[in-house]
Amino acid sequence: MDVINKFYSSAVQTVSQLSGVLPGNNVTREYEVLEQVCTAGVGLMWKVYNGHKKSTKQEVSVFVFEKKVLERWSKDDRETMLETLRRGVQQLTKIRHPHVLTVQHPLEESRDSLAFATEPVFASLANVVGDAVRSDKKLYDVEIRHGLLQLFDGLQFLHNDAKIVHRNISAETIVINKNRSWKLFGFDFCIANQPSTNGTPHWPCREHSTSLHVLAQPSLEYTAPELALNSVNTPDSDLFSLGVLIFTIYSGKPLKMFGSDYSGFRRYANELNQRKYPPMNTIPSELTESLKALLHPSASLRPKLHELKQIAYFQDVGVKTLSYLDSLYQWDNLQKSKFYKGLPQIIPTLPHRVNLHSILPYLIKEFVNSPMIPFVLPNVLLIAEMSSQREYCDHILPHLKPIFKLTDPIQILLIFMQKMDLLLKLTPAEEVKQSVLPLLYRSLECDMPQIQELCLGVLPTFSTLIDYNAMKNAVIPRIKKLCLNSNNVSVKVNCLISIGKLLENLDKWLVLDEILPFLQHIQSREPAIVMAIIGIYKIAMTNTKLGITKDVMAHKCIPFLVPLSVENGLTIAQFNTIIALIKEMLGRVEQEQREKLQQLSTIQRDNKPKDASEILANELENNASYGGGGSNGNKSDDDMFSGFSVGQPSPTAAPKPIATTLAPVKTKEQLKISHNAANDMASKPDMFSSLMQSNLSGLSINQGTTAAAASAVPAIAAPPHWHSANPLVMNHQLASPQAASSNNNFSSLDDLDPFGSAASNAANPAAKPNNANGANMYTLQQPTVNYIYPTGYNAVNNSMNSMQQSRPMNLGATPTPTATLMPQTTTDSKNLNTLSQQDILNFLN
Repeated sequence: MDVINKFYSSAVQTVSQLSGVLPGNNVTREYEVLEQVCTAGVGLMWKVYNGHKKSTKQEVSVFVFEKKVLERWSKDDRETMLETLRRGVQQLTKIRHPHVLTVQHPLEESRDSLAFATEPVFASLANVVGDAVRSDKKLYDVEIRHGLLQLFDGLQFLHNDAKIVHRNISAETIVINKNRSWKLFGFDFCIANQPSTNGTPHWPCREHSTSLHVLAQPSLEYTAPELALNSVNTPDSDLFSLGVLIFTIYSGKPLKMFGSDYSGFRRYANELNQRKYPPMNTIPSELTESLKALLHPSASLRPKLHELKQIAYFQDVGVKTLSYLDSLYQWDNLQKSKFYKGLPQIIPTLPHRVNLHSILPYLIKEFVNSPMIPFVLPNVLLIAEMSSQREYCDHILPHLKPIFKLTDPIQILLIFMQKMDLLLKLTPAEEVKQSVLPLLYRSLECDMPQIQELCLGVLPTFSTLIDYNAMKNAVIPRIKKLCLNSNNVSVKVNCLISIGKLLENLDKWLVLDEILPFLQHIQSREPAIVMAIIGIYKIAMTNTKLGITKDVMAHKCIPFLVPLSVENGLTIAQFNTIIALIKEMLGRVEQEQREKLQQLSTIQRDNKPKDASEILANELENNASYGGGGSNGNKSDDDMFSGFSVGQPSPTAAPKPIATTLAPVKTKEQLKISHNAANDMASKPDMFSSLMQSNLSGLSINQGTTAAAASAVPAIAAPPHWHSANPLVMNHQLASPQAASSNNNFSSLDDLDPFGSAASNAANPAAKPNNANGANMYTLQQPTVNYIYPTGYNAVNNSMNSMQQSRPMNLGATPTPTATLMPQTTTDSKNLNTLSQQDILNFLN
């Protein structure tokens, strides 16, 4: 928050300053003025602001002179100074040279200020020289050497072509632009050539005046001694000023400070005649002699500018490289290409700021020359590799965007593919989607296998930046098309490898619908392609996010993979890999299908209604285990289906009819039925019998049949009820076994058949019961059962079929007449139907 507040306050302060200075100045009509970056000019009175043109957004620097600075000056000095400043800007506007500051908008004057616009400016030399300069603004040695050479070129142009003597070469009047080129500025005191009558050049001399303000005259610290001693002004006077400037750059201050002391300056000029120089310990050794020559008191003995260029001090490789770039526009493409090919060996030896601000701008200018782009682009990307992401986004990426769209020359795509990892590292994600992805699409569609393979190799590295729709509709279709149409085996293999790496970023259904069917369309069967296909299947099957379903494996994958295992050319290791995958798939199919079938079987068994045979068999089995548990026959409470139990009827209840002769049981098991007392039955209620009690309450007993049975068997006591836990069996119709005498023990019945054997009794009616030892042998009525069927069952037909004669039961030697039993028909709220047991047996058979 403090940073934001500080930024806000500085912005408000800048706006308030400009609002007080520039209102009414025409410069603000066309240019947007931003923050101040430096100061320049005589006394550093020009304030330099960053800005841009409102119509074209072209970047500029706006120089502003505030007239309030001169408020304490006398009126004459104020007018003289303003006139000097006006004349200097007007002269600057007329001169056009690469090493002279370029004016974009001429001088505009308002009541409060003077202002004009120039090319973007970094600082004046006075802002970057000295011990108090920030480290990020301090000049490198290669920058100083190259800057001096640029000043030599600018002064040569002034002296030889423009015939102008600058007269004020100083640290304040040298401006460094955005590209770190040194430019001449401050033509306030320049003098143009005024040829004499004989045609020789002549520059009139203006002597220093003590009556004028010191800033309204050339600085005495940089003034040549001949102006004070001989009143002579020549282009060589600028060379002396140049020598003082070189001394100032290395030592941080001029030879001597004079201020307005003109007499002190004259004394120092006399000392220079005696060749008394200050210590030059800070000056490079190869420059010391040349510097002393520039400071010679005799103008004619000073070296010429073209001679200075040849000294060893300027023969550095980095300086020559920067100088070549300055004159690059004069070369043809062949010369440029040779230079650009050797530039990658020089760039790493130069400071990064020099590469970024001095070399890069010249390289970017070559982007308009498409044949040169393949030679320039590697150098640009090399500088980008040394840059931070912010520097890359500010200085390099805006110029690369138009190049991303080019496909000719084809080498451009190749270079981008080789450096794609660098582009992905430095380019913001949003720019990757807008600029880099279309570049990859074009690379996939080009005809160079090398570019295609490079593209396929780098594509998975930034797949997370590709949204799902682009992946599904743009990337995957292009890779599939390339794989199917290419005749290059290496390209096909790289396509499959790229798809395999992209699988983890795809969803299950895209893989099942697009990727796996595509693999079966590949006609090539080279081992490398086969193994790439196997790899995709293995990834798709083992990835937990994807997972091939058993149906797809059974119907599509396994039938496709088995023929691949017998392809010619496979090694034993490759064959083993394919067979292992097939076995793994088969195992998965077997496991999942078995689990599915077991689940279905369990569900069907739980939901399927049991038929009568299962019900009776289960109940007999449960009763057998239930009867053997003890005299009271208690079972665990969690047994839903309790066994058959014997209940004693009430004394007032009518006896049940018995009409069937007991037949021996066909099995060899003994069925034991526990005799439970009334209190035992109360303590262990039968759940399903309780549920059926409401159905049984409305049923009536056939009195005639009951009376006949009672008269026929007077010696048999009233039979107990045989209760069933099955809700499908009507308990009141299922009779209990009858004892031969009233004192018969029901706790154990040997060879008891609850349903009797009608066939054996009919075949041998005279057979005597096996009761020689007084055993508990007796005849048992074949029970008549009301069996519950769903509503709508054909009760009439079933009732007619169930009408049968009861078989006689012999007690002792006296046959008992048989009573005919009819199934009882009852109607309750459930509309239940009744059936005889014989009908049930017929149904089962």
